[in-house]
Amino acid sequence: MRILLLIFSFSLLFISCNQKNKTQESSTQKPNIIFLSIDDLRTDLGAYGNKEIKTPNIDALAKTSMVMLNTHSQAAVCAPSRASALLGYRPDSTKVWHLGDKFREINPDAVTMPQYFNKAGYYTVNIGKIFHNYMPDSISWDEPDLKPYPYNTKEYSKRDAETYYYKPASLKDQKEKREILLEKRKGKVVYGDGWNRGPAIEDANVPDSLFYDAMQTKLALETIDRIKDEKEPFFMGLGLYRPHLPFVAPKKYWDLYPVGSVSPAANPKLPKNAPVMSANANYELRAYTNPYKIGRPEDESLPESYADSLKRGYYASVSFIDACVGKLVAGLKERGLYENTVIVLWGDHGWKLGDHNGWGKMTNFYIDTHVPLIIKGAKQQEGKRIEALSELVDVFPTLCDLTGVDKADYFQGTSLTPVFKNPELEWKDAVFTQFRRRPRISKDGKEYMGYSMQTKQYHYIEWYHWDNIKKEKGDFAATELYDHYVDANETVNVSGDVDKVEIVKSLSKQLAKGWKGALPKSVL
Repeated sequence: MRILLLIFSFSLLFISCNQKNKTQESSTQKPNIIFLSIDDLRTDLGAYGNKEIKTPNIDALAKTSMVMLNTHSQAAVCAPSRASALLGYRPDSTKVWHLGDKFREINPDAVTMPQYFNKAGYYTVNIGKIFHNYMPDSISWDEPDLKPYPYNTKEYSKRDAETYYYKPASLKDQKEKREILLEKRKGKVVYGDGWNRGPAIEDANVPDSLFYDAMQTKLALETIDRIKDEKEPFFMGLGLYRPHLPFVAPKKYWDLYPVGSVSPAANPKLPKNAPVMSANANYELRAYTNPYKIGRPEDESLPESYADSLKRGYYASVSFIDACVGKLVAGLKERGLYENTVIVLWGDHGWKLGDHNGWGKMTNFYIDTHVPLIIKGAKQQEGKRIEALSELVDVFPTLCDLTGVDKADYFQGTSLTPVFKNPELEWKDAVFTQFRRRPRISKDGKEYMGYSMQTKQYHYIEWYHWDNIKKEKGDFAATELYDHYVDANETVNVSGDVDKVEIVKSLSKQLAKGWKGALPKSVL
């Protein structure tokens, strides 16, 4: 009997110690990470002060998160923006300057953010658009490029996820336009297998569950169920495709925005005195079916009724994505994972909705470079709205600090954790963006590189001729200067004004010093 009691006592001690060890392990385990990229998302969110758009779920997340109010992308187009954010250094270092530049071919030994966190003990999973559509970079992930059924079958392998329509008329138009394109480009490789054609807008009266991003969100939660009990924390890259063109969203989200209910662009014209290379050509919208001719920004504006439809379509798409974010957050909470998960919600660049008479991105204008960045830390209870200038290249080192992972010495961004603790801390003097203007898009047929710097007051840009064979800038071409204290919507380029000569000289010197010259004194 005494032997049995002794065995029982040792058993209780073993169980108690084992439970204690498990508790210690769980309490010291690094937090999970949801890296939530939303394509073409500008700062039209309730959390950023837009009172017309309906984004209750993102707004709720923002209330207990760090909301960076002045974040800028490193380039206002997908591939270079994402390459910079995910490698931790800027476009002139990644050498990714435009859509066709494949970062892995250019930087074969690069260590991406998911690779970096994998080496730090994270299990990495990719669902949706994290890198550019056709370059998922499979070596970055333990589980790369997961797709919901049936979109993971061979039939859909060449298609981009934003190319799905739901109305018979839309599907018919898409098929006809694709056949015309394939005939015209016979024998040549066609981007997305030619499916990026069809109406620019669609309000299908079908359930959310049939839409690709809703299916991705469901797949994300199913995947989390499968991996959440593993020893390693997980890093999930979830890339939602809307509000990328075409503006296809369930009708119930369109119904949130009746005709004429959204305000037109506050700055519907190109800036006065804007140089020739400053504007994009609206070619992205032009690829879709529109009831009116889509001209260049230098041409006549679209009819108000169609401009209104396009903007409502964008807003409906954002509200649909907001519902997906709500389901993701609710799912994390239901699984008891929300508290110990870092969530980074970000847009890769802005998007013109008639601003500067433009539709799309691909400029150095503020409306294209300014992006939302919302970061919820593990066990975070209090949210803050932070005015400090920041950049997407800052996300990588910030994530390291939030998870206790050592930062690399080659990072060209700055961890934002100091301003999380003290939003009034003296911070960066400026943030930096650039854009390569290709000859077939530039109105004068020449090629340029524009280097942009945003300070608290000024937005300053220098354009240079660009040699894309040698990959180097040539002669100076033009300057832009916008004083945001008096002209927040960038309606007049004042770089040529007599009273701005000294300001231009000073800003030019500051731009030449680059990001290293703008580092906060507290981190030098």
